Amino acid sequence: MSETSLCDDIARLGKSLFDRGLTFGSTGNISVKTEDGWLMTPTSASLGDLDPARISRLDSTGTHIGGDVPTKESFLHSAMYGQRPDARAIAHLHSTHSVAVSCLNDIDHADVLPPLTAYFVMRIGTLPLIPYFPPGDIDLARAVGEMAGKHHVVRLANHGPVVAGKSLTDAVHAIEELEMTAKLFLALRSMRTRPLSPAQMAEIHHRFPTIS
Repeated sequence: MSETSLCDDIARLGKSLFDRGLTFGSTGNISVKTEDGWLMTPTSASLGDLDPARISRLDSTGTHIGGDVPTKESFLHSAMYGQRPDARAIAHLHSTHSVAVSCLNDIDHADVLPPLTAYFVMRIGTLPLIPYFPPGDIDLARAVGEMAGKHHVVRLANHGPVVAGKSLTDAVHAIEELEMTAKLFLALRSMRTRPLSPAQMAEIHHRFPTIS
């Protein structure tokens, strides 16, 4: 696929996420790998109003070579790509329910959400929580990099999720599934729940082994 088509896809899916309330203001960022680098949403840009011609272009070292200045959270994408050679796209949002769960005091930092649905197991799997770091802190990139080799999705404490996918569509679908599961989790917190059992999860992984 050409860079022009990829830029169009970033703008189209960014607007879809914005229009459905999964991101707001100028929060959130998306990137897609190319043959010799990657494309990324610009800094301070709204995902609801992206101009494909102004999408940031970076070379394989992460150096800005075209378009507007890339998002200031590009280091999160670089850390994830560095540990996941199979990743072709990354989405990072500050989606409300996902952030809300990351602020709770009594969640399991090794696996933040229970397996409430089959699609969560298929698209997310185990979800670790990265400790809080101030925005732009290089230690945040190191923490993401340490987890990225084993997990294609991580949640940043008091911040939001970072999701890698084998395509841009895969990354967007996974971050949407994560937000909906976070919403379910919060709605059910005062009730007795019945998450999927280890045997049911194993069956899902057996049936859908290629889904990240």
